[in-house]
Amino acid sequence: MDLFEYMAGNRKEKEAPLAARMRPQTLDEVVGQEDIIGEDKLLYRAIKADRLSSIILYGPPGVGKTTLAKVIANTTSADFHQVNATIAGKKDMESVVETAKNNLGGYGRKTILFIDEIHRFNKAQQDYLLPYVEDGTLILIGATTENPYFEVNGALISRSRIFELKPLSKENILTLIKRAFESDRGVKQYNAEITDEAADFLADIADGDARAALNAIELAVLTTKPSEDAKIHVDLAVAEECIQKKAIRYDKTGDNHYDTIAAFIESMCGSDPDAALYYLGRMLAAGEDVKYIARRMLVAASEEVGNADPMAICVAASAAIAVERVGMPEGRIILAQAATYIASAPKSNAAYLGIEKVLQTVRETGNLPIPPYLQDSSYKGAAKLGRGVGYKYAHNYPNHWVEQQYLPDAIKDMTFYEPNDIGHEKDIKEYFRNIGKDPQRYEYKDPSKEGNPERPWE
Repeated sequence: MDLFEYMAGNRKEKEAPLAARMRPQTLDEVVGQEDIIGEDKLLYRAIKADRLSSIILYGPPGVGKTTLAKVIANTTSADFHQVNATIAGKKDMESVVETAKNNLGGYGRKTILFIDEIHRFNKAQQDYLLPYVEDGTLILIGATTENPYFEVNGALISRSRIFELKPLSKENILTLIKRAFESDRGVKQYNAEITDEAADFLADIADGDARAALNAIELAVLTTKPSEDAKIHVDLAVAEECIQKKAIRYDKTGDNHYDTIAAFIESMCGSDPDAALYYLGRMLAAGEDVKYIARRMLVAASEEVGNADPMAICVAASAAIAVERVGMPEGRIILAQAATYIASAPKSNAAYLGIEKVLQTVRETGNLPIPPYLQDSSYKGAAKLGRGVGYKYAHNYPNHWVEQQYLPDAIKDMTFYEPNDIGHEKDIKEYFRNIGKDPQRYEYKDPSKEGNPERPWE
């Protein structure tokens, strides 16, 4: 390496993104993944003893796959090479293999090849590596966000041990955030500090992805001006601006348009077919798009009627198709039939309330682990990952139902769908009672005596 290469390397390291600079360099610095790199675990012992065999690291982005590979590179006595499957070609592979042969034959030294995004390699590229992995010329470390049983050559899988990395916990992310503000490799040089509220928010919204949290921190620090005390303060407002979130936009122009459609929907919700027809007529007279009206009725049929009368969505869907095929002016009759049906049907917003409660729960808890016995087990090797093991097939039991946990462990006792005692939902509750599913929950309640707040979970 000449002076210019050395200086370029130093500059690249200093100017690298925060997530890259904060990447752990030793096993002791790694945060999370205790189930595979805890001190008593196989992978930990193999890395420490420098006795690693071929492995495949499988998991979502930002959980530490590349980090583990870098730690191995820093601790192993083997020759370490890294390639990215998105840009590496056959020549790159041939060069590594030639070096590996020389290392093993001339010096008795092993060679580790780390392939990031190995699922991007086609079958021919993966087949090329197989004989060298098999005879020990290469020790392969593959990293993939895709299920390796689907995307990686079966022969390579059979010669490798698969380690599944899970999303980092909120506590793990908080540890990394704190480390970023305290470390010389982090943002300490900027004299920055973060509030507990902002750190907690970033740890939540990162959803187990360390890179997402660190990228937000870097953006926050680099775009925030120092305060009078010469410090950069990352508070909740700054954190919210710097984490990537989908923006939900809504066009508020054309008040009369939206007021009329709102009155139309509320009239159907309120079981007033006369008012529903009136507002429908006003929209038609004003030249409103009939396909737009039909779409809004589709929503109302599910949101306002739901399973109290499952035919409502069928009528609305049929009307939407019929109007498009028939056109106007006859389409007005079809729309009128659907509107009056929805307005006259028994009402339940249980499905709407259920999905709203679910979405709030998902925002609060993130992607909770699905019970392994419910996960896909149709592919070879699924049982090795614990997929499908212990699943109870409902049709093999009396009443085609069996007591079994379907929700993730952390929310296994939560209730989302609460059918009413109106229309078909009354039959749903009776069915659940008859098969023995939580009889107290589905006992009859007089709807006239039950409150029904818009969002009872808040």
